[in-house]
Amino acid sequence: MTEQRIALVTGANQGIGYALVEELAQRMNPEDLVLLTGRNPERVAAAAARVEGRARVEGRVLDVTDGEAVRRLAAELGAVDIVVSNAVGPLEPGVAPVEQVDEFVDVANLGAQHMLRAFGPILRPGGRLIVVASSLGTLEQLPKDLWGRFDEVSLEDVEKVVEEWRTAVHDGTAQAQGWPEWINLPSKVAQVAAARAVAAERRDRDLAENTLVASVCPGLVDTRASRPWFEDFSQAKSPADAVVPIADLILADAVDPGVYGELIRDGRVVAWKPRQTPRQFG
Repeated sequence: MTEQRIALVTGANQGIGYALVEELAQRMNPEDLVLLTGRNPERVAAAAARVEGRARVEGRVLDVTDGEAVRRLAAELGAVDIVVSNAVGPLEPGVAPVEQVDEFVDVANLGAQHMLRAFGPILRPGGRLIVVASSLGTLEQLPKDLWGRFDEVSLEDVEKVVEEWRTAVHDGTAQAQGWPEWINLPSKVAQVAAARAVAAERRDRDLAENTLVASVCPGLVDTRASRPWFEDFSQAKSPADAVVPIADLILADAVDPGVYGELIRDGRVVAWKPRQTPRQFG
C-alpha cells in the first residue's frame, strides 16, 4: 500500500492558494491528504467543500502570524510531505506605507518565517518546502548597499533586517536608508532570502534525500489582490493556469540541484543577483 502523503497550503481559501489546493488534489493519490488553511473558519470550510479531486481535502484554520499556532499544527501533524507558504496580507494603492506595513509584513514575512521554522524540521525525506514569492524578490529591486543584508545570511539575519526595516518605515527613516517606498519590494526580497537561508543550511542533506526547498513566482495572475496594482491584464494568467508549473515542480519525481534553494518561475531560475543568467531546467 502506498504511504499517505500530507500536503499543506496556507492562504488557500481563494486565489492562487485555492487553485494550488485544487491542482494538488487532482494530481495526488486517493490516500493522500491536502490541508487547505486560512484565518477565517467559514471561508476555509466553504473553500474545502468546493474542491474536487482524487485526494482528500480538509480545511484547517491557521493564522500564520501566530507562531504558536503554527508550531501547534506542526506538532499535531508530526510529519509532512509538501508545505506551501502562500499567505499574503492586504496592500492597497494610495494608502501610506506606515499604515499598511505591519499587517503586510506580519502575514507575508513573519508568516513565511514561522512556516519555515516549524515545518522544515518535520519535512519527510523527499518532501517539498515552498514559499510563494515574486520575481520582484530579487536583489536588483534594492540599492546595492542593501544587498549584503539579505545575501548569504541566516534566517535569523533576515528576521532581524525585516524588523529593522519595519521600524524605519514607522519612524520615517526608511527612504533615507535606501529602502524603496513601495513596501512590497523589501517584503518580497525578504521572503526569497528567508527561503534561501533555510535552503543553504539544509542543501547537502536535502539533495541526498531528494528534498526541495525553494521559492516560486506564479507570474502576473488575475486575482483580487493584483487588480488594484495593474491596468493591463491581457497577459495575466488565471490562478488555475498559474499553479500548473508550481505543481509540476512540487510533484516532480526528482529534484534538480540547479533549482534547489532558488526562486523559480515557470520552470526557470530567476536570477537572485543581476550578474546571473536565468537557466532552463527540464
